[in-house]
Order: sequence, then C-alpha cells, then structure tokens
Amino acid sequence: MFDTPVAKNTAAEDAATPDALPATEKQIHYAQALALKTGVKFPADLARNRAALSRWIDAQKCAPASKFTNYPSSKQVAFAERIARLKRQQIPPECFRDRTMMSRWIDGNKPR
Repeated sequence: MFDTPVAKNTAAEDAATPDALPATEKQIHYAQALALKTGVKFPADLARNRAALSRWIDAQKCAPASKFTNYPSSKQVAFAERIARLKRQQIPPECFRDRTMMSRWIDGNKPR
C-alpha cells in the first residue's frame, strides 16, 4: 500500500513551485551571515522559497566552524572548576577538549 518511496523536492523544484512561501527576512539574514561565516556563496534564488532555504541552512550548519567548536564553554569550565574546588578533585584533562565529556563530568560531580 505505502511501498513507494517518497522523493524529496530539490531546491530547483521548490523554487519552481508557484505556491511556495517566500523566505522570511530573518531567515534570509541568517543564511547570508552563515554564508559569510562558512565562505559559501549564498544562492539568491533560494530566497523565494522558505522550505528550500531552510534545507540549505541545515546543510550549511552541519559543517563545524573550527577545531574549537567542540571545546567546552568558558562558563562550563568555570562551573566545573568551582565543583572541583568544593570536592577537592581535579578535572580530567580530556574534559577540557570535549564539551560532552565536561558536561558528563559536571553532572557526575555536581553537589546535590
């Protein structure tokens, strides 16, 4: 009954759809800022279709911005250091290179 796969529309097909909603100003500004940040040319024809521009933004956001993207935030580090002082422990060095590990260390050592 539902065995046929559903094909996703491409950006060109979306732009050709006459009843497609235009992209919002906020969406266009964000896409332009993202294009500048990543060094990718902003496709102006996508501004006519909200769904196509949204997919383009999602595709561009996936690329990591730098090697420091996965590092913990300064607030995370400060909070972890405060916990470490209270518990008189040291934070494992690998936690300073991975925000997920730092978060897990904080969750496991947070005073209750």
